[in-house]
Amino acid sequence: MHNARLGYLLAAAAATMFAVNGSLARYLLDDGISATSLSQVRVTVAFVLLVAAIALVDPRRLRIARGDVPRMAWLGVAGLAVVQLSYFLAIERLPISVALTIQFTGPMLVLLWLRVAHGRRLRRSLYGAVALSVVGSALVVEIYDAGSLDGLGVAFAVAAAITLAIYFVGFERAGQTYDAFTTLVWALGFATLFWLLVSPPWTFPYEDYGSARAAGLTLAVVLVGTLGPFLLNVTALRLVPAARVGVVATLEPPLATIVAWVVHDEALTAIQIGGGMLVIVAVAWVQSHAPQPEVEGVPARRGSKVT
Repeated sequence: MHNARLGYLLAAAAATMFAVNGSLARYLLDDGISATSLSQVRVTVAFVLLVAAIALVDPRRLRIARGDVPRMAWLGVAGLAVVQLSYFLAIERLPISVALTIQFTGPMLVLLWLRVAHGRRLRRSLYGAVALSVVGSALVVEIYDAGSLDGLGVAFAVAAAITLAIYFVGFERAGQTYDAFTTLVWALGFATLFWLLVSPPWTFPYEDYGSARAAGLTLAVVLVGTLGPFLLNVTALRLVPAARVGVVATLEPPLATIVAWVVHDEALTAIQIGGGMLVIVAVAWVQSHAPQPEVEGVPARRGSKVT
């Protein structure tokens, strides 16, 4: 139970850092930097910093079994790079509130996958907690003011939800074999490779990051909004089942709204406050009920070998 509490604490800290990252990134976006180039920068710089640090401190952590390379590639591309790309494509066609709400159904997809693919009989109250957290997030981001929906935008948002589920499941499964640093450096490496193929170096808008303000904010996005929270989340997924970490992750919209209220002077409505309370209730439920790893945990891959 002590390990579970630590996992919840780490996941909550990650959600807080992601929430702060939203406001940091907003300054850059308001300055004209594109969301896709910023996504590429945060992944690439985070990878370079992490691989350099591991190479200096403990190079053995850079080694993985040859058979795990394709799995790390899938995790890095689908679980890191495509989840961001699909979300950005979604918000180009949908209100952010709609895209965010659909994306955060990812934890429910994890539960459905465990039930359908593996026949796991999960607590009904766990489904309720996940649903409550999604509803709370929807109220916080004011989905009721969405307007008409674009079909392709909804498809991209669904893709974001699926890849978010892959993120939770993939990192939990990788955590059964490797520590957080090893898992993340390989995932970031393949995510970086993906972005290099999508946006080759000779097409990248380097001039957008030339000012001291842009460089400073970008470094903050890398450290506060990428390396820090990803390491915390990956570690949390070694201690707590993915669906529960997903519930805690839904703290991000309420926390981001609070940060925006403080930093950007954006007012909060009573409905938003109520939605935030629903998320807190859901998170409190998962923390007060001991997890059942043998039922809720993601099944290990055959042939996995702890190094």
